[in-house]
Amino acid sequence: MTLLLGAGLVLIVGALAPAVYLGLRGDPLERLVGLQLSGALLVPALLLLSYGYGQTPYLIVPLVLAVLSFAGVLVFLRLLGDRP
Repeated sequence: MTLLLGAGLVLIVGALAPAVYLGLRGDPLERLVGLQLSGALLVPALLLLSYGYGQTPYLIVPLVLAVLSFAGVLVFLRLLGDRP
């Protein structure tokens, strides 16, 4: 159980830093990549944390996040496509 919590913490702290950096800097397309990367990294981190704490009802949160992050990227791509 401690191993799962440690892996979730490593994903949140270590791997999310480049995604936040991309989301805060650069042009809108790089920000979109940062948004997609953060969504892709938070899903397994939240899965590990929910298993680590033994709260299986919380498994719905990362699964909904995966669907919503994909839909959000499609919306942002639609908005970026209209730019001259």
